[in-house]
Amino acid sequence: MSTSKDLVIKKISNSPMVKKEYKVMLENINKTLPAIKQSSSNFYKSHSQFMGVMLDVTAITPIRSVKHTLAELDKTRMALEEAQLKMMKKDIELRKKERELDDGKYNDQFERETLETEILEIKVNMSNIQNSISGAIRKMNFFTNQYKSILKKLGKEDITEEEYEKEESRYHVMTCLKQALNAARARGGVIDEGNLIYLFDMGINSAQAQAEIYSYLEMENKLMREGKAPTHEMTMQWLEACADKFSGDAEKFAERRGFKLYDEESLNTKLIENKENLNGKQDNKV
Repeated sequence: MSTSKDLVIKKISNSPMVKKEYKVMLENINKTLPAIKQSSSNFYKSHSQFMGVMLDVTAITPIRSVKHTLAELDKTRMALEEAQLKMMKKDIELRKKERELDDGKYNDQFERETLETEILEIKVNMSNIQNSISGAIRKMNFFTNQYKSILKKLGKEDITEEEYEKEESRYHVMTCLKQALNAARARGGVIDEGNLIYLFDMGINSAQAQAEIYSYLEMENKLMREGKAPTHEMTMQWLEACADKFSGDAEKFAERRGFKLYDEESLNTKLIENKENLNGKQDNKV
């Protein structure tokens, strides 16, 4: 069954303006088009699953990974909704023009051909939108499954805002030290300026952090001199240990500046709880 895209390619093939050598190319394209369309349907999404997990959601802690995953879901949901609304508008536009064509009020040949071309254009646009919708649905399903996978690993049914806020210190310590370590590998073991500022802003003494990095790099070098291979898991365990050591520094620095690092009253769960309590009191008054 020919699609609107096939019809456009065939119209190009039949055009008297197309040179003979291009007609040979178009014939080859037409023969292979069904296979091309089938293969192309695998790629109507912006990124592969690998990129989604390894390069899009790069948060180093599980709860931050949940946040990033939900952000990807939200972004994809909005794109899906916009695409569906476009599809609905195009469908209305298509039915209106098809009704105009069926009514037979266009007696002039060129007017009818113009209308037929407009109808074909709408169908091509709808086909392209549908491809985007299909890709977005698969992407949403993928990240929905990733969300459930992370929660399963954490042994939780959901993540509260309280849990998210309380993990933030560990996330930023681990992220900063990850960046500092990688920068130090290219700088003879020395942390770069950007991550020194990051450390300071979190209340972490950069000399201590530098000592941790020197020590870790020396441990790796010692393993390699012994013919052993350092692993990524070793780095993750070192980052976890750094988070254990430094995660309390941010709260001390915040308090020194007069801030509360954690404000329970401003949490979404607390606001919902207060609203429920208020509604309960109002019901009792009634």
